[in-house]
Amino acid sequence: MTEAEQGQATDIVPEADARRIQDGRHPDPFSILGPHKRGRATYVTAFDPGAVRMAAVIGNKEHPLERVTDGVGVFTGKVPGGKPYHLRGYGADDKAWDYEDAYRFGPVIGEQDEYYLGEGTHQRIWQVLGAHVREHEGCEGTHFAVWAPNAQRVSVVGGFNHWDGRRHVMRKRGMTGVWEIFVPGIVEGEVYKYEIVGPDGALQPLKADPVGFGSQHPPENSSVVRDIRGYGWRDDDWMSTREDRNARTAPISVYEVHLGSWRRRWNEGGRPLSYKEAAAELIDYVHDMGFTHIELLPISEHPFDGSWGYQPVGLFAPTIRHGPPHEFRDLVEAAHEKNIGVLLDWVPGHFPTDAHGLATFDGTHLYEHQDPREGFHQDWNTLIYNFGRTEVRNFLVSNALYWLEEYHVDGLRVDAVASMLYRDYSRKEGEWVPNVHGGRENYEAIEMLQKVNTVVYGEEEGVMTVAEESTSFPGVSQPVDNGGLGFGYKWNMGWMNDTLDYIKRDPLYRQHHHHQMTFGIHYAFSENFILPISHDEVVHGKGSMLQRMPGDGWERFANLRAYYGFMFGHPGKKLLFMGCEFAQPAEWNHSAELDWAVLERPEHAGIQRLVRDLNTVYRQYRALHAKDCEPEGFQWVEANDSAHSVYAWLRRGGKDDAEAMVVCNFTPVERSGYRIGLPHTGRWREVMNTDAAIYGGGDRGNMGGIDAEEVGSQGQPASALVTIPPLSTLVFVRET
Repeated sequence: MTEAEQGQATDIVPEADARRIQDGRHPDPFSILGPHKRGRATYVTAFDPGAVRMAAVIGNKEHPLERVTDGVGVFTGKVPGGKPYHLRGYGADDKAWDYEDAYRFGPVIGEQDEYYLGEGTHQRIWQVLGAHVREHEGCEGTHFAVWAPNAQRVSVVGGFNHWDGRRHVMRKRGMTGVWEIFVPGIVEGEVYKYEIVGPDGALQPLKADPVGFGSQHPPENSSVVRDIRGYGWRDDDWMSTREDRNARTAPISVYEVHLGSWRRRWNEGGRPLSYKEAAAELIDYVHDMGFTHIELLPISEHPFDGSWGYQPVGLFAPTIRHGPPHEFRDLVEAAHEKNIGVLLDWVPGHFPTDAHGLATFDGTHLYEHQDPREGFHQDWNTLIYNFGRTEVRNFLVSNALYWLEEYHVDGLRVDAVASMLYRDYSRKEGEWVPNVHGGRENYEAIEMLQKVNTVVYGEEEGVMTVAEESTSFPGVSQPVDNGGLGFGYKWNMGWMNDTLDYIKRDPLYRQHHHHQMTFGIHYAFSENFILPISHDEVVHGKGSMLQRMPGDGWERFANLRAYYGFMFGHPGKKLLFMGCEFAQPAEWNHSAELDWAVLERPEHAGIQRLVRDLNTVYRQYRALHAKDCEPEGFQWVEANDSAHSVYAWLRRGGKDDAEAMVVCNFTPVERSGYRIGLPHTGRWREVMNTDAAIYGGGDRGNMGGIDAEEVGSQGQPASALVTIPPLSTLVFVRET
């Protein structure tokens, strides 16, 4: 470059600015790079550290750009104004490369979005933040936007720019804390991260996109551009009836699934099923078994298989372990075609400390509390969201809505709610910070959960939210305007703990613990409960459900069959973890598949058939589900016969629905001629007998039904003599 040319270039771009751009330290590269007016002339300035010389190309004509100063890859030059151009760089070998200039494009985020982002109330942040494939100002590319309010610089980096954070420094949008850039030519499948310089000038570890729609296969952890537009849903029939299917009066029986270990392809290296394969195999199985819903353990992107998804990094990305986003939609749509609802486990309570994740995202404690007494989970070595920060709360609320809107998911089961509600959860004295009133309740988390439920129920008709809440926190499933948390349902952890503790005991000693099975009725209608036999009950040395059963041989299977019958006859919606439906022999192993081979054994196939038939009976008779959450649907007939370990109760639906009688015998002794009180005389058909031979039992019972006579018993005007097989549950329905 001649001295005159260099002087002219530095008149347009000061050398100090050029060097700051070269060093990645310029606070606003958009003020220098791209096209800019100078008087009546237009100048284009470009940065390309790999170029020896550069030109702006308009049509077929090159307009040379001069290097601003020696050793700096900033070039500038005059071009005809108002015309689109692209850049051409030349290397030392005089080979050329052409590309669009990201700095010639204006902002994408509009004023209204900017306002709500700045306010922290944008309910659909995924429509603005993240990586969006789109056309902008006549050019195809990808718009990147990320919230990093305390950063000095944010750049998008990837193979497209040699992972060089100087090349695509983003534009900061005023006081919103959001940075954005449109990069032409970036298409679906491109790998990227954000390079962030913190407020102290320190370069942070490369960060995955908090609102990214895709990720690499672990252990690689970059974000991946995914175009989530234009799926073309065909589930209108399901969506129009979903509200009725999720209602308190509906039969709800949930099959809980860890997609990575339900089935595997051992002839292909032991890989898990893809979403598309699960759309056929899993959905067909769930439909055949009669479950009304499936619940997937978290499928948000997570770095470590052993977390089962409960330590997510990419809250907006369906894990690539099973396929890209549209293929997850295939799974949801396949479920809806078979009239099966899809619930997702959702984890807003904590996130992992992985360097590429949310931890100290912009060089500050942006998403998490700074004080470890509030911001660090000792049980899981994870970080806790700062629920009191408006933008963080909005991030979580928006994410909940995202899964419901974009993927037509029918509900969210919120993990570890108890850990969010209490500031002293799993902490010793002095290890936690009281609330403003000196108490242990986490007001900010409570407000966030209420906001989630208010928004999702208000925006998405017919969805359900479910709380895994292990304490007696009041009003979990009560409406927010009544002071509740606003969930649709709550897992009944007390029922699960009491009944599993009872059923594991030798029948000889059950008489001394009789009311562990009755105690749940005292609070059964205080919430809208789901009875959960979940993944947590078959891991960490607890053994499988079958291993929990006492005795050996037939007794273990009979105990399990009787317990499942008890569960399906008890008030409350139902949930069963995969493998429990056929008495998996060993406890769950997330790195293998279920032990499907045991279905060749009659006793395991019998349990599977029992669960299928329990689902059928539960769905068929309204008395067994219509008032699952109302005290009018339940009445004890025999609750105190501890000597015989016998229980009997009535279930009722609407006034026109036939009542059902459930009778359980939890001893290995047959009870013949046992008188059971009934509200009506006449024929009561035996619709379920867990001792039936088709389930692996001894085929003892009542020859298909009982006849109630006008002999009062147990407070009922009629009664019948019943044969209750050993270790069994019977269900009778009145013939009308």
